[in-house]
Amino acid sequence: MTKLDKTQHTKQEYRRLKALEKAKKREAKSGVQKPIVTPVTVSDDINILCVKHGTKYSADYVNKLYNMISRHCTLPFKFFCLTDNPNDINPNVHTIELPRFLSGWWCKPYIFSDQLPINGTILYLDLDLVVAQNIDNMFLYCPNDWCVIRDFTRHIRPDWKKYNSSVIRFRSGQLVKLWRDYSKDYKGIQARFFGDQDWLYDASNKANMPGTLFPDNWVRSWKWEIRRSKEFEAGRVKGERIFKDIEHIEPPKDCLITVFHGDPNPHNCKDPWVVNNWL
Repeated sequence: MTKLDKTQHTKQEYRRLKALEKAKKREAKSGVQKPIVTPVTVSDDINILCVKHGTKYSADYVNKLYNMISRHCTLPFKFFCLTDNPNDINPNVHTIELPRFLSGWWCKPYIFSDQLPINGTILYLDLDLVVAQNIDNMFLYCPNDWCVIRDFTRHIRPDWKKYNSSVIRFRSGQLVKLWRDYSKDYKGIQARFFGDQDWLYDASNKANMPGTLFPDNWVRSWKWEIRRSKEFEAGRVKGERIFKDIEHIEPPKDCLITVFHGDPNPHNCKDPWVVNNWL
């Protein structure tokens, strides 16, 4: 491998190229065959984006997501949060006000708006996840496509094609058509679709803009694809349910992100790996 000449690059370019070089060395050393990735254009800005609306998730969820990304991303990045309440959010997180007519998971289509002060590559992440490994490849994989994960229904229906909107990567302006169409008929869309990810699958395919699926093994459901038991402790209401038993289990080595859809949320999961990594 040719040694990088630091004098031929800006500081930002050199850091990104070094990060890519390190990632390639890690893959070669591990001996594990991974999907082919392509370098991000060095002029790209790297951005992480999340949404916090209402009281379901506290500012602590935003702050811990920021901490996890800081530990597990070697590419220089900016971190943004779309929110209706910026109180107690880490000052290193750039907060952006949500439009008042949006609520719940129907805030997500706004991430595609051209009104956001974000340029470059955007990796949207839900708050209810725990980062397991270095996520640089989430930016390097098929960089000219917009990418999304396959919904976790895949664990019972292997041919399932629909999306899960917990993890989405796109370039600023790339999906603005979807936002414009949504904002024109958001009440009708909310009435016709169960949730934002069902709308995203339908709208992107009808517009001939289907997403490229990230490798399934990179992002896994903690409840359905990592744990052995899915049984909840009796007597708890939805939203506060916890697993009946604690499992001493870890994600596979090729898993980058674990997702906590439904119950329990990370703060209600007492599995030691989760406790030790959601911080």
